[in-house]
Amino acid sequence: MKKIITALCFFAFLSNVQALDAADQVKMVLAKQKLYAGQYIGALNIYKEVLQKNPDDAEVLYYVGYCQYELKKFDLATENLKKAISTNKNVKPETHLVLGKIYLADEKIDNALASFNTYKTSVNSKTAETEDVDVYIAHCNNAKLLMASPINVKVNNLGEAINSKYDDQSPCISADGRKLVFNTRRPETTDSPVDVEGDGKFFQDIYISTWDTVNKKWNPSEDVPGNVNTPAHDACTSISPDGKQIFIYKNDVNDNESRGGDVFVSKIVNNKWKTPESIGKPINSTYWEGGACISPDGKTLYFISERKGGYGRADIWMVKRMNKTEWGKPVNLGPEINSAFDEVGAFLAPDGKTLFFSSNGKGSMGSYDVFKSTLEGEKWTKPVNLGFPINTVHKDGPLVISADAKTAYFASERKGGLGESDIYSADLSNYSLLEKDGIKKANSGLSILKGTVRDAFEGSGLASVDVQIMDASNAVVASTTTNENGEYFITLKGDVSYTIKVTKKGYKTAEEKVDLKVGKTDTYSLEKQIMLSKDK
Repeated sequence: MKKIITALCFFAFLSNVQALDAADQVKMVLAKQKLYAGQYIGALNIYKEVLQKNPDDAEVLYYVGYCQYELKKFDLATENLKKAISTNKNVKPETHLVLGKIYLADEKIDNALASFNTYKTSVNSKTAETEDVDVYIAHCNNAKLLMASPINVKVNNLGEAINSKYDDQSPCISADGRKLVFNTRRPETTDSPVDVEGDGKFFQDIYISTWDTVNKKWNPSEDVPGNVNTPAHDACTSISPDGKQIFIYKNDVNDNESRGGDVFVSKIVNNKWKTPESIGKPINSTYWEGGACISPDGKTLYFISERKGGYGRADIWMVKRMNKTEWGKPVNLGPEINSAFDEVGAFLAPDGKTLFFSSNGKGSMGSYDVFKSTLEGEKWTKPVNLGFPINTVHKDGPLVISADAKTAYFASERKGGLGESDIYSADLSNYSLLEKDGIKKANSGLSILKGTVRDAFEGSGLASVDVQIMDASNAVVASTTTNENGEYFITLKGDVSYTIKVTKKGYKTAEEKVDLKVGKTDTYSLEKQIMLSKDK
């Protein structure tokens, strides 16, 4: 996501800079330019040079502390910000603001509230509104409220098979719960390149792990096989329910096709992922697009964009599939979902109607929290914070859930992990994220029906075949079309008898009855092959 450098960080820039000599004034200007570009290491190095000659300058101390805050060096940032306050009673007001953010990240909620309120009384109301201090105060109050009434889930760190001492983020799970794809900032080799001018970390790559069905654990993760990862940043934002496509966010200044942030798609062939291809217009635009996910039936794509027509910074949009290669006109999900802040990390659950996403708006406990909304008819319900302990005062999300609704996976920067951000699981044995009241029902989850539709004579898979699923009353409860290999994939309620109706022009209609069960420990999956005879 594009870094938003708050305007107040620079409005008072020249207030104390006149006390510096000419050379240091030039350095301060150069450092400010790097701050605008999000190059915090470069900016910090320059500010430190100025600080050596001006150790008690509150202005310089503030900027040093601000850079350290952005680089998550909270102890050093706190030291410099506190020194700035003790050095100058008329310290820049935003010194209290940044200090409040650090206190909140350190779970010192009362201290955070005090700093935010000090900041708010130090500036005029218009400035306070610009800095969104009321949002940070709301985060503190939300944290107190939600932490006092935790939901009945057990959160576990996925451990060293998945996580590392580096940043591990954005888990993506296939519907059967057997493929976990995620992003990591770990080095592939000892000489892996780092983002020198940015945050100094290794560039982001995509890793994958598979579920060991015998020992019931995740196999050690590895670099996703194929031609996906590059020397620049590569990030998976979702995996299709059938586990055969991954949607990727790419932003490479050396690649004209992905410069600025766009959505790409990679498909798996012979257990290797192909070189990602741009999803193209109208999903990608000249604005920033931050990833996408596809609905279980493959007919709708949800994506993140900062294009015009939204309600805030990054918004969630949707687009309907017109045919195999074309998409319709993108539609913003509207003000019920999108706010004046950032909505990111969209994931549509296997039920096709529950949307999970992360937001840093007023409903959060701090930074980004995970929210859910349900599609009722044509409207989305008001988003609900998933609550503590899935959400914390730290950055939490995105979140995904397996088809059986027994386990959710999400990323979090909470304390106690192996690195800055780790991937966690939430045991949903006693709580349902898919039910309004959270009460677990016997049939809260889904099972999988999949297979291939083939030409009865040639045996080859048939693309673009209409597949309808009907219940006992012959009502259509789900539908999809086969992919280029003739494969179909649908998630449905288990312990139910269905009829599969398959139609394609030039072929006789075929119907098959199936009994779809429910898995006791894992997601139940039924594979049904269907042969179509040509219509003579």
